[in-house]
Parts: sequence; C-alpha cells; structure tokens
Amino acid sequence: MSEAEPDAAETGIAGDYELDAPPHKVWRALHTPELREIWLPGSALAEPDAISVTPGEELRYRLRDDAPPFLESIVTFRIAPNGTGGTRLRVIHELTDLRAASNTNDPPLMRAA
Repeated sequence: MSEAEPDAAETGIAGDYELDAPPHKVWRALHTPELREIWLPGSALAEPDAISVTPGEELRYRLRDDAPPFLESIVTFRIAPNGTGGTRLRVIHELTDLRAASNTNDPPLMRAA
C-alpha cells in the first residue's frame, strides 16, 4: 500500500477479534468453501471464489445484497498469530457500489458481513 492510498479500514467498517484457534484453523475456516458456508453462505457472495488471496494471511470476497438495488461490497479477512497460540482476525467491510436511490440524499446501506 502506498502512502497516498488509504487503508481499507479507513474507508470501511473494521473489527478486530482475538480467537483461541491457531491461524491455520482460522485460515481453513475462511478459505474452505464447505466450512465458510456455515457462517458466510455462498448466496451472499457475488462470486464463489475469493477475489484476492495471500495464503495464510488475507482473503477478500465480493459480497452482493440479495435485495434491490443489489449493492456490492468487499470483505477482507486478515489473519495473524496473536502471540499466545491463537489468532488476531481483522475483518474489514467496504462498500464499493455507491449507487443510491435518486430520490434520497442518504448514503446507501447494506448488511455487514
């Protein structure tokens, strides 16, 4: 990331989580479709596969709302060891589709990951 390029956490909603599971298990739960389906159903994905993968460290998925206007967003999962055998998981959800109804000045909203 360059100095001029904002971090995704600055343009979206970010959450940090400390998990007891080791990073390789968290990676498997995020990367393996059968396991991911349990908490992030394929129907929420705009594409069935991750749009960006850094093995063991980061995954990015494109999401799409299931109701009009079918807004799209990107959810990024960053995985790092936390020093105690567990995992630090950072989840960043960015709205990428900025279409809004023409009769409103409200920003578009969609469900968070």
